[in-house]
Amino acid sequence: MEAGELQGQVALVTGGGRGIGANIARELARAGARVAVAARSVGQVEATADEIGGIAIALDVTDRAAVEAAVAQTARDLGPIDLLVANAGLGWGEGEGAWTVEPEEWWQTFEVNVLGVYLCCRAVIPRMLERGGGRIVITGSGAAYLPGTGQSAYAASKAAVWRFGEVLADQLRPHGIRVFVFSPGLVQTDMTSGFSDDAPWTPPELAPQLVRTLASGRADALAGRYLHAEHDDIDELIARAEEIERDDLHAIRLRR
Repeated sequence: MEAGELQGQVALVTGGGRGIGANIARELARAGARVAVAARSVGQVEATADEIGGIAIALDVTDRAAVEAAVAQTARDLGPIDLLVANAGLGWGEGEGAWTVEPEEWWQTFEVNVLGVYLCCRAVIPRMLERGGGRIVITGSGAAYLPGTGQSAYAASKAAVWRFGEVLADQLRPHGIRVFVFSPGLVQTDMTSGFSDDAPWTPPELAPQLVRTLASGRADALAGRYLHAEHDDIDELIARAEEIERDDLHAIRLRR
Protein backbone atom coordinates (compact mmCIF):
# COMPACT_ATOMS: atom_id res chain seq x y z
CA MET A 1 0.00 0.00 0.00
CA GLU A 2 1.24 3.43 -0.91
CA ALA A 3 1.69 6.30 1.49
CA GLY A 4 -0.96 8.93 0.92
CA GLU A 5 -3.67 6.55 -0.31
CA LEU A 6 -6.05 7.99 2.31
CA GLN A 7 -5.08 11.59 1.58
CA GLY A 8 -8.04 13.85 2.25
CA GLN A 9 -9.95 11.35 4.37
CA VAL A 10 -11.05 12.21 7.89
CA ALA A 11 -11.17 9.43 10.47
CA LEU A 12 -12.50 9.25 14.02
CA VAL A 13 -10.90 6.46 16.07
CA THR A 14 -12.43 5.66 19.44
CA GLY A 15 -10.35 3.91 22.07
CA GLY A 16 -7.43 5.50 20.25
CA GLY A 17 -5.21 6.41 23.18
CA ARG A 18 -3.42 3.08 23.47
CA GLY A 19 -3.15 -0.47 22.20
CA ILE A 20 -4.89 -1.46 18.99
CA GLY A 21 -6.69 1.87 18.66
CA ALA A 22 -3.52 3.95 18.89
CA ASN A 23 -1.81 1.75 16.30
CA ILE A 24 -4.80 2.11 13.98
CA ALA A 25 -4.65 5.90 14.36
CA ARG A 26 -0.94 5.86 13.51
CA GLU A 27 -1.46 3.68 10.43
CA LEU A 28 -4.27 5.85 9.10
CA ALA A 29 -2.19 8.98 9.61
CA ARG A 30 0.76 7.40 7.78
CA ALA A 31 -1.60 6.77 4.86
CA GLY A 32 -2.49 10.45 4.75
CA ALA A 33 -5.74 10.59 6.75
CA ARG A 34 -6.54 13.35 9.20
CA VAL A 35 -7.33 11.58 12.43
CA ALA A 36 -9.32 12.45 15.54
CA VAL A 37 -8.19 10.28 18.45
CA ALA A 38 -10.84 9.78 21.11
CA ALA A 39 -10.85 7.97 24.46
CA ARG A 40 -11.49 8.56 28.15
CA SER A 41 -7.75 8.66 28.91
CA VAL A 42 -6.99 12.32 28.17
CA GLY A 43 -3.22 12.09 28.52
CA GLN A 44 -2.97 9.10 26.22
CA VAL A 45 -5.16 10.52 23.46
CA GLU A 46 -3.26 13.79 23.57
CA ALA A 47 0.06 11.96 23.25
CA THR A 48 -1.17 9.87 20.32
CA ALA A 49 -2.75 12.87 18.59
CA ASP A 50 0.43 14.94 19.01
CA GLU A 51 2.49 12.09 17.58
CA ILE A 52 0.41 11.81 14.39
CA GLY A 53 -0.60 15.43 13.93
CA GLY A 54 -4.25 14.76 14.71
CA ILE A 55 -6.67 16.09 17.28
CA ALA A 56 -7.43 14.66 20.72
CA ILE A 57 -10.95 14.27 22.08
CA ALA A 58 -11.79 13.16 25.62
CA LEU A 59 -14.71 10.80 25.10
CA ASP A 60 -16.87 8.39 27.05
CA VAL A 61 -18.59 6.41 24.29
CA THR A 62 -21.50 5.53 26.58
CA ASP A 63 -22.47 9.21 26.87
CA ARG A 64 -24.75 10.12 23.95
CA ALA A 65 -24.20 13.88 24.25
CA ALA A 66 -20.43 13.42 24.44
CA VAL A 67 -20.42 11.18 21.35
CA GLU A 68 -22.46 13.66 19.35
CA ALA A 69 -20.16 16.48 20.48
CA ALA A 70 -17.08 14.45 19.45
CA VAL A 71 -18.49 13.88 15.97
CA ALA A 72 -19.32 17.58 15.66
CA GLN A 73 -15.85 18.59 16.85
CA THR A 74 -14.16 16.26 14.38
CA ALA A 75 -16.20 17.70 11.51
CA ARG A 76 -15.51 21.25 12.67
CA ASP A 77 -11.75 20.83 13.16
CA LEU A 78 -10.87 18.31 10.44
CA GLY A 79 -13.82 18.04 8.08
CA PRO A 80 -16.72 15.63 7.50
CA ILE A 81 -15.99 12.12 8.78
CA ASP A 82 -15.24 9.58 6.05
CA LEU A 83 -14.28 6.76 8.41
CA LEU A 84 -15.43 5.79 11.89
CA VAL A 85 -13.30 3.19 13.66
CA ALA A 86 -15.45 2.09 16.59
CA ASN A 87 -12.68 0.48 18.60
CA ALA A 88 -13.34 1.47 22.21
CA GLY A 89 -13.87 -1.65 24.29
CA LEU A 90 -13.84 -2.99 27.82
CA GLY A 91 -12.85 -6.44 28.99
CA TRP A 92 -11.87 -7.88 32.34
CA GLY A 93 -11.73 -11.15 34.24
CA GLU A 94 -14.66 -12.62 36.15
CA GLY A 95 -12.94 -14.70 38.79
CA GLU A 96 -14.64 -18.04 39.21
CA GLY A 97 -17.71 -17.32 37.08
CA ALA A 98 -20.29 -14.87 35.78
CA TRP A 99 -22.37 -15.23 38.94
CA THR A 100 -19.54 -13.77 41.03
CA VAL A 101 -19.69 -10.38 39.30
CA GLU A 102 -21.78 -7.44 40.43
CA PRO A 103 -24.56 -6.87 37.87
CA GLU A 104 -23.56 -3.22 37.38
CA GLU A 105 -20.00 -4.23 36.52
CA TRP A 106 -21.18 -7.00 34.17
CA TRP A 107 -23.53 -4.61 32.36
CA GLN A 108 -20.88 -1.91 32.06
CA THR A 109 -19.07 -4.13 29.57
CA PHE A 110 -22.18 -4.09 27.38
CA GLU A 111 -22.52 -0.33 27.77
CA VAL A 112 -19.03 0.24 26.38
CA ASN A 113 -18.79 -2.59 23.85
CA VAL A 114 -22.31 -2.46 22.43
CA LEU A 115 -24.06 0.78 23.38
CA GLY A 116 -20.85 2.73 22.75
CA VAL A 117 -20.54 1.33 19.24
CA TYR A 118 -24.22 2.00 18.55
CA LEU A 119 -24.03 5.61 19.74
CA CYS A 120 -20.95 6.32 17.63
CA CYS A 121 -22.53 4.77 14.54
CA ARG A 122 -25.80 6.59 15.16
CA ALA A 123 -23.97 9.92 15.38
CA VAL A 124 -21.97 9.59 12.15
CA ILE A 125 -24.50 7.84 9.89
CA PRO A 126 -26.84 10.81 9.21
CA ARG A 127 -23.86 12.89 8.07
CA MET A 128 -22.63 10.05 5.87
CA LEU A 129 -26.11 9.67 4.38
CA GLU A 130 -26.12 13.35 3.48
CA ARG A 131 -22.80 12.94 1.67
CA GLY A 132 -23.78 9.69 0.01
CA GLY A 133 -21.07 7.48 1.46
CA GLY A 134 -18.62 6.60 4.19
CA ARG A 135 -17.15 3.64 6.02
CA ILE A 136 -17.54 2.23 9.52
CA VAL A 137 -15.09 -0.29 10.96
CA ILE A 138 -15.96 -2.02 14.24
CA THR A 139 -13.39 -3.91 16.30
CA GLY A 140 -14.81 -7.32 17.10
CA SER A 141 -13.18 -10.28 18.84
CA GLY A 142 -12.68 -14.00 18.52
CA ALA A 143 -14.35 -14.19 21.94
CA ALA A 144 -17.64 -13.74 20.08
CA TYR A 145 -17.46 -17.21 18.57
CA LEU A 146 -14.49 -19.22 19.88
CA PRO A 147 -15.07 -21.86 22.59
CA GLY A 148 -13.34 -21.65 25.94
CA THR A 149 -13.71 -17.90 26.47
CA GLY A 150 -13.71 -17.20 30.21
CA GLN A 151 -15.32 -13.76 30.25
CA SER A 152 -19.07 -14.01 29.79
CA ALA A 153 -19.82 -10.26 29.55
CA TYR A 154 -17.00 -9.62 27.09
CA ALA A 155 -17.82 -12.62 24.91
CA ALA A 156 -21.55 -11.91 24.85
CA SER A 157 -21.02 -8.23 24.13
CA LYS A 158 -18.69 -8.96 21.22
CA ALA A 159 -21.18 -11.47 19.81
CA ALA A 160 -23.85 -8.77 20.01
CA VAL A 161 -21.73 -6.14 18.32
CA TRP A 162 -20.73 -8.56 15.57
CA ARG A 163 -24.40 -9.21 14.77
CA PHE A 164 -25.17 -5.49 14.98
CA GLY A 165 -22.45 -4.71 12.47
CA GLU A 166 -23.67 -7.36 10.04
CA VAL A 167 -27.25 -6.06 10.15
CA LEU A 168 -26.06 -2.46 9.86
CA ALA A 169 -23.99 -3.36 6.80
CA ASP A 170 -27.11 -4.69 5.07
CA GLN A 171 -29.14 -1.62 6.01
CA LEU A 172 -26.54 0.88 4.79
CA ARG A 173 -25.25 -0.87 1.66
CA PRO A 174 -27.93 0.73 -0.58
CA HIS A 175 -26.86 4.15 0.69
CA GLY A 176 -23.18 3.80 -0.22
CA ILE A 177 -21.98 3.30 3.36
CA ARG A 178 -19.85 0.23 4.01
CA VAL A 179 -19.71 -1.41 7.45
CA PHE A 180 -17.07 -3.91 8.54
CA VAL A 181 -16.52 -5.89 11.73
CA PHE A 182 -13.10 -7.48 12.07
CA SER A 183 -11.30 -9.68 14.56
CA PRO A 184 -7.84 -8.28 15.39
CA GLY A 185 -6.54 -11.57 16.81
CA LEU A 186 -4.81 -11.90 20.16
CA VAL A 187 -2.75 -8.72 20.40
CA GLN A 188 -0.57 -7.86 23.40
CA THR A 189 -2.26 -4.93 25.12
CA ASP A 190 -3.22 -3.95 28.66
CA MET A 191 -6.50 -5.83 28.15
CA THR A 192 -4.69 -9.11 27.37
CA SER A 193 -2.05 -8.80 30.07
CA GLY A 194 -3.43 -11.87 31.84
CA PHE A 195 -2.49 -14.22 29.00
CA SER A 196 0.70 -16.29 29.17
CA ASP A 197 3.86 -15.29 27.32
CA ASP A 198 3.55 -18.31 25.03
CA ALA A 199 -0.01 -17.51 23.94
CA PRO A 200 -0.61 -17.41 20.15
CA TRP A 201 0.02 -13.68 19.88
CA THR A 202 -0.95 -11.81 16.72
CA PRO A 203 1.61 -9.32 15.33
CA PRO A 204 0.34 -5.86 16.38
CA GLU A 205 0.73 -4.33 12.93
CA LEU A 206 -1.83 -6.63 11.25
CA ALA A 207 -5.05 -5.06 12.58
CA PRO A 208 -4.00 -1.50 11.63
CA GLN A 209 -2.98 -2.68 8.17
CA LEU A 210 -6.35 -4.34 7.68
CA VAL A 211 -8.22 -1.20 8.77
CA ARG A 212 -6.12 0.83 6.35
CA THR A 213 -7.14 -1.46 3.50
CA LEU A 214 -10.81 -1.24 4.50
CA ALA A 215 -10.55 2.56 4.60
CA SER A 216 -9.09 2.62 1.09
CA GLY A 217 -12.29 1.26 -0.44
CA ARG A 218 -10.59 -1.70 -2.11
CA ALA A 219 -12.53 -4.14 0.08
CA ASP A 220 -15.97 -2.54 -0.13
CA ALA A 221 -17.45 -5.67 -1.69
CA LEU A 222 -16.65 -7.51 1.56
CA ALA A 223 -18.74 -5.23 3.79
CA GLY A 224 -20.61 -7.24 6.40
CA ARG A 225 -18.33 -10.28 5.99
CA TYR A 226 -16.21 -11.93 8.66
CA LEU A 227 -12.62 -10.68 8.49
CA HIS A 228 -9.66 -11.73 10.64
CA ALA A 229 -6.53 -9.59 10.71
CA GLU A 230 -4.16 -12.54 11.00
CA HIS A 231 -5.87 -15.55 9.43
CA ASP A 232 -7.24 -13.84 6.32
CA ASP A 233 -5.24 -12.56 3.37
CA ILE A 234 -7.30 -9.47 2.57
CA ASP A 235 -5.95 -9.18 -0.97
CA GLU A 236 -6.98 -12.76 -1.66
CA LEU A 237 -10.46 -12.09 -0.26
CA ILE A 238 -10.79 -8.99 -2.43
CA ALA A 239 -9.91 -11.08 -5.48
CA ARG A 240 -12.56 -13.65 -4.46
CA ALA A 241 -15.24 -11.11 -3.54
CA GLU A 242 -17.69 -12.25 -6.23
CA GLU A 243 -17.41 -15.88 -5.11
CA ILE A 244 -17.71 -14.90 -1.44
CA GLU A 245 -20.94 -13.01 -2.06
CA ARG A 246 -22.39 -15.66 -4.37
CA ASP A 247 -21.76 -18.55 -1.97
CA ASP A 248 -22.33 -16.53 1.23
CA LEU A 249 -18.83 -17.22 2.53
CA HIS A 250 -17.01 -15.56 5.43
CA ALA A 251 -20.14 -15.26 7.56
CA ILE A 252 -20.81 -16.40 11.11
CA ARG A 253 -24.41 -17.51 11.31
CA LEU A 254 -26.69 -20.48 11.58
CA ARG A 255 -28.05 -21.57 8.23
CA ARG A 256 -31.75 -22.20 7.86
